[in-house]
Amino acid sequence: MPSETLAALADLPPRGRLLGLDLGSKTIGLALSDSLRSVASPLETIRRRKLGHDMERLQAAIAERQPVALVLGLPLNMDGSEGPRAQSTRQFARNIAARGIALPLAFWDERLSTAAVERFLVEEADVSRARRARVVDKMAAAYILQGALDALARFGPPAS
Repeated sequence: MPSETLAALADLPPRGRLLGLDLGSKTIGLALSDSLRSVASPLETIRRRKLGHDMERLQAAIAERQPVALVLGLPLNMDGSEGPRAQSTRQFARNIAARGIALPLAFWDERLSTAAVERFLVEEADVSRARRARVVDKMAAAYILQGALDALARFGPPAS
């Protein structure tokens, strides 16, 4: 695992729930870890409107669930470079900070997360197209967050 991927987790507090986000152009999928950070569960899907609305919904989820940090899926290109979608995600992170949401934030490589979730929903769970459209974003957020949790479990908390 690349050191920069693990370094993304370095600023996260050692304990407490993490909130994962999968940012799309039309929706934001949210997932929450358990307090032991072993399992990520899909939470909700926010239908995107204006930035103010999106931030209010995110702040409400944070106030209700009390995570200690955020993990944002970073949509890298297949060669690992950053394109417009990754730049948009980084801007969203800056908007979070500007809004006064003072939680530590880590980016996590989300390449193929939506495709993996879609494949699972079709092949393993036999979920209808309409139902997939309603759950794929929050499940992709859980997939992203689970990747970060698994890395934390495998490699331990980052060294201080």
